[in-house]
Amino acid sequence: GHVAAPTRVRTPGPRRCDVLLVGASTGGPPALRAFLMGLGPDWKIPVLIVQHMPATFTAILAEHLDKALPQTVVEAKDGTPLRGGHVYIAPGDFHMTLKGTPGAPVIKLDQGPQVNWCRPAVDPLFRSGAELYGKNIVGVVLTGMGHDGRDGARALVDVNATVMVQDEASSVVWGMPGAVAEAGLAEFIKPIDGLSQTCKAIARGERL
Repeated sequence: GHVAAPTRVRTPGPRRCDVLLVGASTGGPPALRAFLMGLGPDWKIPVLIVQHMPATFTAILAEHLDKALPQTVVEAKDGTPLRGGHVYIAPGDFHMTLKGTPGAPVIKLDQGPQVNWCRPAVDPLFRSGAELYGKNIVGVVLTGMGHDGRDGARALVDVNATVMVQDEASSVVWGMPGAVAEAGLAEFIKPIDGLSQTCKAIARGERL
């Protein structure tokens, strides 16, 4: 399909990644695993993940990823302060957002109405990240059905944050990443390894 060019030209200046936000749905667990593995053992920036799944499955996903990765992977709990070297997965049936201040961010869980027929949904997470961190945040949308993440990506783009999506060829379903790309909100469209490498380059302060 037609992919729009990014709608805005970024404000120049170095990129920063204080927190990494990731959304995924259909085909997500293996994609998440590959993406997180690609960040490597030195990745210490907190990662927050919304994977569309029912409650018991998100706990199992966290367990599996924790075994596979050098980082500590947990199912998020309400009121938890963010810690470096940790990956937080939204528990099934709860939206996960960021509250507090950029210096002392805290995870909030809520059972507000479904968003895009989903709970957890990617949009509330991305929106809260944009509000708290402005441009110093990175949002990644991996394989998935529907368009959850598109409106959240728009909130990130509006504050000059970095948004990247998985490419069509490597996605099981190019619904979610495709919706972001087609809305002109994806600055980078890459296979999973390329996404991991781009995140690492941003974390190292490289110009992209």
